[in-house]
Amino acid sequence: MGFPTSTRFVLTLFVVGRSGDSLHAQEQLTALCEALVPGRYELSVVDVDEEPDLAEQERIVLTPTVVRTEPLPAIRVVGDLSDDERTSAALGLPTPFQSRIERLRDEQ
Repeated sequence: MGFPTSTRFVLTLFVVGRSGDSLHAQEQLTALCEALVPGRYELSVVDVDEEPDLAEQERIVLTPTVVRTEPLPAIRVVGDLSDDERTSAALGLPTPFQSRIERLRDEQ
């Protein structure tokens, strides 16, 4: 799935507390976005212990869960985010090759 190079990705990461797993998920997702869509993403982190109503509203039952709300359609990725290739594909982010091509086009 290809999006225009100007597409912004709006992501929300739902975690529980500030555990090592929660921090690792946030670091993994941030690094992935910086590598593939630098400057074109917004990432919010929601601790379901601190904001249970939001988690319930979004029907979050497992963490970590990433919800991509833009571009549509909304997509959810649940569980381990350490496999960059699988996570980026699931979220519809460009591949590293696509990202390099986009950067080269933007430079011209």
